[in-house]
Amino acid sequence: MVKAYARDFWRYRYLLQNLIGRDFKLKYRRSVLGVVWSVLNPLLMNFVMVIVFSTILDMRGSGITNFPVYLIIGQLLFNFFNEGTGSAMSSMLGAAPLIKKVYIPKYIFPLERVCFALVNCLFSFIALIIMMVLTRASLHPTVLLALYPLLTLFIFTLGIGLMLAAATVFFRDIMHLWGVFTTALLYFSAIFYDPSQMGTFTVRGMEFNVQRIIHLNPLYWYITGFRNTVLDGTGLTWSMIWVCGLCALIALVVGMLVFRSQQDKFILHI
Repeated sequence: MVKAYARDFWRYRYLLQNLIGRDFKLKYRRSVLGVVWSVLNPLLMNFVMVIVFSTILDMRGSGITNFPVYLIIGQLLFNFFNEGTGSAMSSMLGAAPLIKKVYIPKYIFPLERVCFALVNCLFSFIALIIMMVLTRASLHPTVLLALYPLLTLFIFTLGIGLMLAAATVFFRDIMHLWGVFTTALLYFSAIFYDPSQMGTFTVRGMEFNVQRIIHLNPLYWYITGFRNTVLDGTGLTWSMIWVCGLCALIALVVGMLVFRSQQDKFILHI
């Protein structure tokens, strides 16, 4: 199965490039700022959230050394996952006219959407650099290790995107439910708080440890690993390495199996 995907990927690599280029042009075609908006958007959102959490909610004493950079890293990586899975989910529905006319490996379409989300994320990293310069954050040698959590997050997002793309063909309501799920996921990804300060809560006599619940979220590990390498300069722990890699591998394998088992039925439902 892997060889078949690799062979098709190499054969249709130019189609993938053209699809990414088409989406890139469509997104910024009517925009005055163009690509600059990919930098301004996370930067402006970061300023707003820093004001809210640092001033109104008084998180200055939370123990986070550089809260603006801490926050924007969480924003960028979560937005990449959210955009990648959300667009991959509807990719098969949007590709229906093309699929009905010519043969194209169907996984190309969710793959293209996740790749396009990665391109947008890479452009948004300029906002991260600007924020690091403004806050005088140190540039650590471990910054090169940030490629690992970013790459494994891409694979994880692709795996989830393949599962969602296959499921959405048969159950369109998943698009609405996924938006609710990612909103809840946002608050359990440690984007704007330090999870070590989370306590416990009790529901009907049952006690739940919030920090342990957060550790069950794969996005927490990708975001924390990226922060460790870029912001803290401490590198990746063994836990981060194997959790990020294992979650990415499981998601990709399951996503490929689910997508491959259902792809022949897509034409009957789109």
